[in-house]
Amino acid sequence: MDHILVTGGAGFLGSHLCDCLLEKETDVICIDNYFSGSKDNIRHLFSHPHFESIRHDIIHPLFIEVDKIYHLACPASPIHYQYNAIKTVKTNVIGTINMLGLAKRTKARILLGSSSEVYGDSEIHPQPESYWGNVNPIGLRSCYDEGKRVAETLMMDYYRQNKVDIRIVRIFNTYGPRMAINDGRVVSNFIVQALRGKDLTVYGDGSQTRSFCYVSDLIQAIIKMMETEDIIGPVNLGNPKEFTILEVAEKIIKLARSTSKIMHNPLPSDDPKQRCPDISLAKEKLSWEPKIEFEEGLLKTIDYFKKRLGLKRKGAM
Repeated sequence: MDHILVTGGAGFLGSHLCDCLLEKETDVICIDNYFSGSKDNIRHLFSHPHFESIRHDIIHPLFIEVDKIYHLACPASPIHYQYNAIKTVKTNVIGTINMLGLAKRTKARILLGSSSEVYGDSEIHPQPESYWGNVNPIGLRSCYDEGKRVAETLMMDYYRQNKVDIRIVRIFNTYGPRMAINDGRVVSNFIVQALRGKDLTVYGDGSQTRSFCYVSDLIQAIIKMMETEDIIGPVNLGNPKEFTILEVAEKIIKLARSTSKIMHNPLPSDDPKQRCPDISLAKEKLSWEPKIEFEEGLLKTIDYFKKRLGLKRKGAM
């Protein structure tokens, strides 16, 4: 039985990953400092005989024995990663060094959950893995953007210099149950605002585009990447179907049966105009592409937030 470490295991993605790994009859060790993760996301696993949870901040070394490491730890929403920008950089850099050191010592395979943010405000659309990006190194988002870029650099250098067995995935916008109510990302923001009957906040004119992958699709891809031989990445993981932010707002108002209106605010600094993955490599090497349609995923996510907010199943209020 594999002993698998998931950093950020109490987070949105990490908790779903823990669920799937336990279904495969593995021992799962969840590491989280609960800065943006939540015990509520993993509480249902506490009694599982093959699950262990440890409160730990990965900027400090960790000495355990593992066979595989899924390294997902880092606040992923602008509100959370800008709250303490220096800590975000430390998590991406020092935390990744510590996890690579653990992988080197134990001869474990390590997968880095990188981000589409490495492409910045892209000048190429959709973004292929060969694109080097257009990132502002001194902007408000750079603690995360550049942090993930350095994390990828470290992964490649440990691979070249120390022969560590690595995998790199670049995760595009993902949504689904267990997103934090206050995480500031577009899908959760719009759903919470719609369910509360508040105006939906659209930045700019709403013509900027995003693509959204449902969480179960993404987790399957991450596991496939870890288990596939002869590819280290980076590999884009996401849904290539694009929507304007205005379309997303209108769709959520309709699906939530909300009476909310749409209000427009100025665009935040360095907000990318387009963000959409080229997943040709994932299709070719992993035989993977998303299956869940956007509206189907939104309905599941809306249902989750209704329960979190204590609202009735039917209607917006």
